[in-house]
Amino acid sequence: MNILAINSGSSSLKFKVVEFDDSADAADSRKPSIRYEGSVNEIGPSAEMMLRRDGKPVTQVTRGVATHAEAVRCMLDMLEDSNRQEGQTFHIEAVGHRVVHGGAQYRTPVKIDDEVFAAIDRLVEWAPLHNPGCVAGIKGARAMLGSDTPMVAVFDTGFHRLIPAQAATYAIDLDLARKHGIYRYGFHGIAHASLAGICAAAANRPLTSLRLITLQLGNGCSATAIDQGRSVDTSMGFTPLEGLVMGTRSGDVDPAVIGHLVRREGLSVDEVERLLNERSGLLGLSGLSGDMRELLNAAESKPDSRAALALNVFCYRIRKYIGAYLAVLGGADAIVFGGGIGERSAVIRARICDGMDWCGLRLDPLRNEAAVNLAPGDAMKISEEDAPLACYVAGVDEEVEIARATLDCVLNRPV
Repeated sequence: MNILAINSGSSSLKFKVVEFDDSADAADSRKPSIRYEGSVNEIGPSAEMMLRRDGKPVTQVTRGVATHAEAVRCMLDMLEDSNRQEGQTFHIEAVGHRVVHGGAQYRTPVKIDDEVFAAIDRLVEWAPLHNPGCVAGIKGARAMLGSDTPMVAVFDTGFHRLIPAQAATYAIDLDLARKHGIYRYGFHGIAHASLAGICAAAANRPLTSLRLITLQLGNGCSATAIDQGRSVDTSMGFTPLEGLVMGTRSGDVDPAVIGHLVRREGLSVDEVERLLNERSGLLGLSGLSGDMRELLNAAESKPDSRAALALNVFCYRIRKYIGAYLAVLGGADAIVFGGGIGERSAVIRARICDGMDWCGLRLDPLRNEAAVNLAPGDAMKISEEDAPLACYVAGVDEEVEIARATLDCVLNRPV
């Protein structure tokens, strides 16, 4: 079965055509091969479009792409042109869409019909930065491929649906929380599921036998405690603002800060929320940038600068969450780094793990330095061989995870 996995971001669209052998048994049919992969980045006047087949570029062009719906059309045109040039034909049999927020209504992948599409559209207010792109991508794909092609929504919040009540519940008035659906949804679920599966394959152990702490570190950052393949706690909560320090988001902050800033600075609640989402985190701390590479360069020359402080706070907060999740899990078999920072910055990985011999986490410096530019789906062990707590770097592959979930949904397999 050929499944097109579409991963719509706030200003980008990534995709893969993933082929599964559905003539084999259920386990073997989940082993994918990648027929095509590509992206439409910086959607707008100068969008960068790219298509690869077997890892080799087929199309690379810059042109205006106004919307996510148009990006879907461009993606399908690139796929059709490539097949025509190679004299090949294939049929997309299902499409999987990443949707950031499923709200309280959608906790597992669901086939998209008019009712489901309308419900996802209503959830835009829950994730205003990302869900609009998801909705536009779905709309564009439905318009281009028609109603005969099954489409599935795969929710970033879905992986965290089984977090126990004591971890998911905020200590506010329970009736009020239930009335407004206020609890810890968690995010980055597709990425965390991908990291867990890749780590299990690299360790050659069943996922159901492992206790893992996965760290998805990019412009947005989150940590998840995973027991036997299931999320049991995660750092993001009602929104993606909670938890770790991020590029421009504050992460954990005393809720009273909002009222304090409203009273002292004359800001509205909306303005304070924008401050915490868009002008905080690494950017707010450093006063320079939310980009980790810039901050590392700045801190190297000025160790007492705001950039250096931002890095210290960033690494400390992650280390604190690792300690908390070791307590939640009763120990762990592995720590798994992923995301743009987690996959590419050996310096940050080393700083996060520094001083954690107490729990058996000891990095091998040579392995850590060598673990860069991993391909999606690959993993490398960076801890010492005999370290009690293993540590891996993994190339997150959200599109393959979306495709697997889509396959299971279309074939009505249990989640």
